[in-house]
Amino acid sequence: MKPVSAIIAIAVLATATAGAGYWFGQHNAGNNPSATSASSTANAKGERKLLYYRNPMGLPDTSPTPKKDQMGMDYIAVYEGEDTAGSSSSSGSNTQISISTEKVQRLGVRTEAAKLRTLDRLVRAAGRIEPDERRTYAIAPKFEGYVERLHVNATGQLIGKGQPLFEVYSPELVSVQREYAIAMQGVQAMKNSGSEAQDAMKQLSEASLTRLKNWDISEDQIKSLTASGETRRTLTFRSPVSGIVTEKKALQGMRFMPGETLYQITDLSSIWVIADVFEQDIGLVKSGAKAQVRINAYPDKTFTGALTYVYPTLTAETRTVAVRIELANPGNLLKPGMFAEVELPVAAKGTVLTVPNSAVIDSGTRRIVLVQTGEGRFEPREVKTGARSDSHVEIVSGVKDGELVVVAANFLIDAESNLKAALGGMTAAPQGAKAGGAVHQAEATVDDVDAKAGTVMLNHGPVTSLKWPAMTMEFKVANSALLKDLPPKARVTVDFVERQQGEWVITGVKPQAGGKAAPAAAANPHAGH
Repeated sequence: MKPVSAIIAIAVLATATAGAGYWFGQHNAGNNPSATSASSTANAKGERKLLYYRNPMGLPDTSPTPKKDQMGMDYIAVYEGEDTAGSSSSSGSNTQISISTEKVQRLGVRTEAAKLRTLDRLVRAAGRIEPDERRTYAIAPKFEGYVERLHVNATGQLIGKGQPLFEVYSPELVSVQREYAIAMQGVQAMKNSGSEAQDAMKQLSEASLTRLKNWDISEDQIKSLTASGETRRTLTFRSPVSGIVTEKKALQGMRFMPGETLYQITDLSSIWVIADVFEQDIGLVKSGAKAQVRINAYPDKTFTGALTYVYPTLTAETRTVAVRIELANPGNLLKPGMFAEVELPVAAKGTVLTVPNSAVIDSGTRRIVLVQTGEGRFEPREVKTGARSDSHVEIVSGVKDGELVVVAANFLIDAESNLKAALGGMTAAPQGAKAGGAVHQAEATVDDVDAKAGTVMLNHGPVTSLKWPAMTMEFKVANSALLKDLPPKARVTVDFVERQQGEWVITGVKPQAGGKAAPAAAANPHAGH
């Protein structure tokens, strides 16, 4: 009997020990939910080793224990040997955004492959027409006198080279003419005299002639004076060039002093365009480049010129640098003071990897591209950009040739402030995780539709997530395809997000099968919110 009693005692002791162990294990598991979760998960995964929990938004943040991010989304468990979604991202992100096929179609998501191409571009700048400073002439007599008669008496008058401008009387000029005439007569009279006397007279005549030439007396007038030997009371000043009288100070009968400008004449057969190029583009602009110039007055004409000079200073107020373009001006079509639109082609540096400009979301601190990794799956990549053209931008790093990038319907995440909310609204949240308030829903009746502006006026019921009462207000639509589900008087359920402060955008529409229309907002003090 002893052996039987011993066996029974041992069995009872083993049962009690197992029961105590089960109770102790359950007690510890209740105090450590992470252990329970890790254990159950490990069993479900075939006893894989749990490494850490990663941020669901792909941020470089991990945790050894379960936790939630600021949006209330659970961190995702990562196990040993697990190939996490998006691990191929060059930016180090381990997150993919999952969107249903239906939602992709509603949002109007479009993709395009990153390609190698030659990235030609244009530098555009605003400019103004100015006279060529080298073709502007001042008429300023070098002696004292009086204006006896005006031949050109209006500013803006078109004149030709050699055309008379005005006649002057100057006692000093008359005196020099008489000296020259007397000296010439003395030279003739002393032909038979000694050489010293002849030389003296020649020097006197040459001195008088030099004074006349230094006073800008024309060659024709000097020849006439030499031939006749007669002193003229007045002399005529003529235009040295063809052009426009841009300044006229001469008045008939006025007295003028040496060096006083009486006329200014500008030759407009060639003009300058002074264009203001933005600071970030000035490194691309080189002297000698060809420029295309358009003038509002002649929309059907394009003028071609050459960039001849880049000014060495920057205007601090506008952050621009002035450049000079020379243009021929046949027929004087281009008038000083006109505004001009300048295009400067910039040579490409070769074949580079590019994506459309719309694919890049620039937050100010980083640039993001959404890469399609599968049907309804998108991966945010941080990229480094280079040169830009009108339609494409160079990708230095972050995206590979041939990868599909989102080029439309990514405007909801066009700023860093909206990035998390947009990703939270578009990502299929883990079970038990909250949406974080990024996407709101309301039942509404369509009051009015403005297809051109892409807006609808909705009479919607209360919105619990925003603590809104029933009201009537205007919404924008994410894309025009949504308007077909929003005809006037229709009763719908809409998903919407706040793209910017006070700007509400509809991202999804579901017609209501039946039921009453949304409560009217006529008596609501918040109507028109």
